[in-house]
Amino acid sequence: MKEIKAFIHNHRIADVIRALKESGQCNADPTKGCRNLSIVGAQSMLKALDSKEQHYSVDLAESVISESRLELLCEDDQVDELVEIIRSKGRTGQPEAGWVVVMDV
Repeated sequence: MKEIKAFIHNHRIADVIRALKESGQCNADPTKGCRNLSIVGAQSMLKALDSKEQHYSVDLAESVISESRLELLCEDDQVDELVEIIRSKGRTGQPEAGWVVVMDV
């Protein structure tokens, strides 16, 4: 079993979730497929796509953007397809954005 974590701009997260569901790889059946799909708000110090996206964090004393951290568990044989969906639908065009991490569980 694998855990996939991805850091995705907030304006792309809905498309990623929709594509994961439409792929048939993420379903409501807890015995197969990807499961425990969760989205957590995160702050990142990446370059903003536009000035409206960036704000100043008093807590961090830095300019930040709001992102979403997607996490899910899946079977080993699903990793390549799920990572490809996340990368293609979450793409912003920024080379430093879009980290996807896969770990053994």
